[in-house]
Amino acid sequence: MRYNKIRKMDISNGPGVRVSIFMQGCVFNCFNCFNPETHDFKGGKEFDDIVIDKVIDLASKDYIVGLSILGGEPMHPNNIEGTMRLAKRFKATYPDKTVWVWTGFLMDRDLMDKEALKYIDVLVDGQYKDELRNPMLKYKGSTNQRVIDVQASLKKQEIVIYDKDEVPV
Repeated sequence: MRYNKIRKMDISNGPGVRVSIFMQGCVFNCFNCFNPETHDFKGGKEFDDIVIDKVIDLASKDYIVGLSILGGEPMHPNNIEGTMRLAKRFKATYPDKTVWVWTGFLMDRDLMDKEALKYIDVLVDGQYKDELRNPMLKYKGSTNQRVIDVQASLKKQEIVIYDKDEVPV
């Protein structure tokens, strides 16, 4: 598994100031993807425990409210185990900070049985569709995508849309 980059202070991918990691590799290749350099599974850098340690360390600052995992495609079969390991360690270290993940897969169709969901607070699912693009949308790029409260969805066994506007303090 590989990753493309880490942002140590990201304010554009989820609420508040977050650490973001962009996983490498995506099969969707959405037209006008904002991150096409992450599509090649052979690009980027090796993702390992040293990278996880780095992300955990970067998130130790009080002003960091969470971790955002994007891509590429963090929930692709090539990447999901690394995504799960990172999210699990993050939640064990920072139980009060949130984990947000962006994926082209649909939670209810493709991901409900994946262990990684246990460690994710919010999942933005669905492939970006340029013809449905709306720059006014919060946390997503096109109207077909959903911002999902993962833990509530797992509890109810149906999709629960995330509707919180507040930024954690």
